[in-house]
Amino acid sequence: MLTLIQKDPWLEPYTKAIEGRYDAVMQKERELTRNGEISLSDFAVGYFYFGLHKTAEGWILREWAPHATEIFLAGSFNNWQRQEAYRLRKSDNGVWEVKLSIEKIHHLDYYKLLVSWEGGSGERIPAWCQRVVQDEQTHIFSAQVWEPEKPYVFKHARFMPDVSPLLIYECHVGMASEDEKVGTYNEFREKILPRVKADGYNALQIMAIQEHPYYGSFGYHVTNFFAPSSRFGTPDELKQLIDTAHDMGLAVIMDLVHSHSAKNESEGLAKQDGSPDLYFYSDPARRYHPAWDSLCFDYGKNEVLHFLLSNCKYWLDEYKFDGFRFDGVTSMLYYSHGLGEAFTNYDDYYNGHQDDNAICYLTLANKLIHEVNPDAITIAEEVSGMPGLAAPIASGGYGFDYRMAMNIPDFWIKTIKEKKDEDWHPTAIWWETTNRRSDEKTISYAESHDQALVGDKTIIFRLIDSDMYWFMSKLMQSSFRVDRGLALHKMIRLVTASTINGGYLNFMGNEFGHPEWVDFPREGNGWSYKYARRQWHLADDPNLKYHYLGDFDKAVLALIKSINNFQETPILKIWDKDGDNVLAYMRGDLLFVYNFHPSNSYSDYGILVPDGEYKVMLNTDSPKFGGFGLNDDSLRHFTHFDALYSPKGWLKLYIPARTAMVLKKAQADGIKQRKNKK
Repeated sequence: MLTLIQKDPWLEPYTKAIEGRYDAVMQKERELTRNGEISLSDFAVGYFYFGLHKTAEGWILREWAPHATEIFLAGSFNNWQRQEAYRLRKSDNGVWEVKLSIEKIHHLDYYKLLVSWEGGSGERIPAWCQRVVQDEQTHIFSAQVWEPEKPYVFKHARFMPDVSPLLIYECHVGMASEDEKVGTYNEFREKILPRVKADGYNALQIMAIQEHPYYGSFGYHVTNFFAPSSRFGTPDELKQLIDTAHDMGLAVIMDLVHSHSAKNESEGLAKQDGSPDLYFYSDPARRYHPAWDSLCFDYGKNEVLHFLLSNCKYWLDEYKFDGFRFDGVTSMLYYSHGLGEAFTNYDDYYNGHQDDNAICYLTLANKLIHEVNPDAITIAEEVSGMPGLAAPIASGGYGFDYRMAMNIPDFWIKTIKEKKDEDWHPTAIWWETTNRRSDEKTISYAESHDQALVGDKTIIFRLIDSDMYWFMSKLMQSSFRVDRGLALHKMIRLVTASTINGGYLNFMGNEFGHPEWVDFPREGNGWSYKYARRQWHLADDPNLKYHYLGDFDKAVLALIKSINNFQETPILKIWDKDGDNVLAYMRGDLLFVYNFHPSNSYSDYGILVPDGEYKVMLNTDSPKFGGFGLNDDSLRHFTHFDALYSPKGWLKLYIPARTAMVLKKAQADGIKQRKNKK
């Protein structure tokens, strides 16, 4: 019996389904590797074969297009004409090829394929091309030759990410600019990387890297899977960004979109050779994604597996990314894309509504990624709670290192929107932040880019709303909403970050309470960049209150990093009393105490903890974090002996309303030394 089932007896009724999925993965791996003659890594090298490549003998271009009847290579080098010298020849396996002398094509030349098929023809960008650019006047996208005379040379061939714990800064290069424009790789490297490092994060999760024609899609309608977005700069500038991040000790995780593809034909994979199902499902009902207006890959085709697995290896190999956050995993796992499903019991995971081909692909992708780079990081964005997603493949799992704890931001939104302040119950907060499968690590977060998008609201904007425009200056009287918002923002992020069992994530700017939403330029807003940027000056202005939140975020990360492998430290609930709105728990020697009540402050509030001396390490109410300073944090706190509970004692604290503090238990030997000196 697989370990996954042994660890969870509730899975035993589904043993046949779980073992069947595992066996299907093993069988597919044997098929792709010719019964072990080659490795998965050897299989996933399509980017060396397909696409345009410069060799010692000249140029060679290959494209898989079995339904095409005629293909020509056209570009700036031949005035975009169909010329016999640039005609591709078809082989028996549906692969077309053309070889050209070295002088025919040059660095920065533009090109496309002119494809004909039964009943039609059209311009196509090669599926495997590694550089795509948009003409500023015509707005037409074309492939571009990228063969610089002096290509970028990495200083770091291999980087070891710090996962003790993983502290992720989710970011978007284009909207990282302070100005109303598209930011660049170079600007991000020069201006944002130092901020991320100084704040204490150890990983970037970069969105929108794969080329996408519509900027407003946030990078999720991908057309060119092997091409880094040219709107931010050149491939070499992206490589330098990643290399510099590694210099700073920052891992770089890529937001990878393999859950669907844009339905564009002239730019993307749709009807690449005239057929609608080359890379996608033959059944139109399964091919089209109704919620995303996009196309769904047919993960049952070996050619599609070759394309996607090669894509995984390409970004690791060519750009030195340290792993991936797989987008839209729920959509991949289910024929329904998870839409309209309840996922309230285990039947919902094994009722035949699952796409076993997609499950097979995801498992093989994880196996490949860790074969290419054993230190690589994989994260699944998945909302249904599919068991085993972040469990080892050998145990019957799918092999992700982490899964996103997507219940937590949903909980905070619901709480802020629907609960009265006095109903912020510790039992519910504890349940949502700590309830997870013991054998799967998660990435906890209070909010990501999803909560910042136009139509939604960030936590700080929900809490403060319009007062953000008038009362965030220190030079004028504050407002109740601002004081409440700052207090709860700190408490929410502290409890979310300190209860992790894997890692923690923050979206760019949310650490200091960036105002308003994210809205990319589109027809509906007059193509404005006003809300597709980050106003860093707000956090840098000492006369504004934003820096309080940023400083607190930095202090929380420093506290977490002060404990080696904080995420593995056992977490023990000490106290949760809904009537008082008080929550307390310990991780090692750290004691976390929260009073979520909006008005009740408690004097000499007794909490039963291991006997000893406690020192305040962090206090949300500290004036340096925008609090009122109602406690003297320099005071040491000692437990009161109680023979009934020894070796525990009562720690009596003053806990003001809407505050939290972190105390650290003094080491026993340190206490003895002080006693000896006396």
